[in-house]
Amino acid sequence: MMDDFSSIIDKHFYMSDGGRIYSDIINSIEKSVIIKALEQTDGNQLRTSRLLGVNRNTLHKKILRYSIDVRRFKR
Repeated sequence: MMDDFSSIIDKHFYMSDGGRIYSDIINSIEKSVIIKALEQTDGNQLRTSRLLGVNRNTLHKKILRYSIDVRRFKR
């Protein structure tokens, strides 16, 4: 798991022109965490929000921000 994060961090350091490295890394990791949680909950957003410990509305906004298609996780 740490190797996954290291590769995300390395990618942003090598591809960035500076000034946004921190926010780019945080956004990338946050998106990955949300996707993993949606996989675990079969796309159920209420269960995902509880699993992550975030408000359901906050989760929904992040799903929209990252253009995550929740339907692909439903079984």
